[in-house]
Amino acid sequence: MQNSTQQQSAIFWFRQDLRLSDNPGLTEALAWALAQGGTLLPVYIWAPDEEGDWPPGAATRVWLHHSLTALKQSLKAIGSDLIVLDARKLKPGTILQSLMHVAQECGAGGVFWNRRYEPAVIARDKEIKSRLKEIGLHVETSNGSLLIEPWQVQTKEGKPYQVFGPFWRACMAQLEICNELPLTAPKALPKAGKGKVQVQVQVASSIDDLELLPKIHWDKGIVEAWKAGEASALNQLDKFIKSGLGEYQNMRNRPDIEGVSRMSPHLHFGEISPRQIWYAVNKKTASQKEARAAAFSYLREVGWREFSHHLLYHFPATTTEPLRPEFRTFPWESNQEALQAWQKGMTGYPMVDAGMRELWHTGIMHNRVRMVVASFLVKDLRLHWLAGARWFWDTLVDADLAQNTMGWQWTAGCGADAAPYFRVFNPILQGEKFDPDGEYVRKWIPELARIKSKNIHCPWAAPLELAAAGITLGQDYPLPIVDHAEARQMALAAFQIIKERKQEQSLAKSRQEVNR
Repeated sequence: MQNSTQQQSAIFWFRQDLRLSDNPGLTEALAWALAQGGTLLPVYIWAPDEEGDWPPGAATRVWLHHSLTALKQSLKAIGSDLIVLDARKLKPGTILQSLMHVAQECGAGGVFWNRRYEPAVIARDKEIKSRLKEIGLHVETSNGSLLIEPWQVQTKEGKPYQVFGPFWRACMAQLEICNELPLTAPKALPKAGKGKVQVQVQVASSIDDLELLPKIHWDKGIVEAWKAGEASALNQLDKFIKSGLGEYQNMRNRPDIEGVSRMSPHLHFGEISPRQIWYAVNKKTASQKEARAAAFSYLREVGWREFSHHLLYHFPATTTEPLRPEFRTFPWESNQEALQAWQKGMTGYPMVDAGMRELWHTGIMHNRVRMVVASFLVKDLRLHWLAGARWFWDTLVDADLAQNTMGWQWTAGCGADAAPYFRVFNPILQGEKFDPDGEYVRKWIPELARIKSKNIHCPWAAPLELAAAGITLGQDYPLPIVDHAEARQMALAAFQIIKERKQEQSLAKSRQEVNR
């Protein structure tokens, strides 16, 4: 493709690894470029159409804009810059064409990136890698997103795990690498040689050109609640380790206080690596015996992230199909009015509504509340889990295909290590237990702010308080759209049908085997 004097530069293709520290792909690209006596070209390519059925949602686009801005500033601080390309402006408008264009224009001989694990992306990346090699480019990929690759852990039978406990025990036996010091960020990136203009690509775009931010500024709450970028991720981790880790076990289920790490969007966009988190937490608690339990509890949550990617890699159809095939015939309801009430936080159940309003305003929802609102959708309303998955995908700043898929299938009872079908979260009891003073509800449902704590999770049970507060249910705040007790019984009956049908199928299969 190029002559030997041109094949000196290395392209590092940023994806969901928007950081400079502990970035294996970037480290490999830099080492290769230095060995060639060339420069390193940091590239980000916007191509949402190549994400299959799950292109980035609205909230993640907002985060991406600010994260790319922070990355660009970090690169400039070490003498480089970020080449931003909009693949749609090229013909045929693909990432492959974009990389080939940059390689041709800038004289690059190598392309490096960190792997992703979504089904559509895996297929696309294989094609890109093959085509780039065909035209003579050196291509290397690295693991910059997980502690352990999905194919590195398997059962004794050589199969993927479907239960978290044994999966995590198998992982723990292989995690020696996490005790190694994370890779440091480069202090400088090599500049182009004499006579070459540093990173001048004719088809380059600006971050603003990607139009990731909404034209109607509904993202104000997200901007107020978060600060994207690697520096913010590292600061948040440090803050959590110093002031939150010790009480994590006791406070992780309380949405009314900041008892969690708030690292999920930073992890999703790769502003920090799971290995950096693992190393920092272990280093802090290595000599503190009483803190080890809290550390283990927190790192186990990192393990659930690993498990979700393990499942998605081995069961790619689960993004739209249940892992348990018997659930393909589950009698889901179709009720657009109920779905919209759930989306808007107007179900009449304060704990559910507070969560949905928090999500809309900040792009995040506390994990305990996620389970409550998800259970309400699939079991109280019996609406398809995909309706919830798609809404979360569009509204969460940490929308991750692996975790989103696993979480919704877990709640619906149709996935790996799924919740028992008879587990139906009671939104009233969940609120009373995990928001005992009602502060979380009051924050997100101000119309109920004057209701006492003992009644705030079931305001319909306190008519005198409602009257004193000037609240009329059905006008100022909705009446419950379903009766939880009745909805629970209907859900259990539907799940029981699925259970019995599976038992019948298993019995029939056994009889066939006996008759052979």
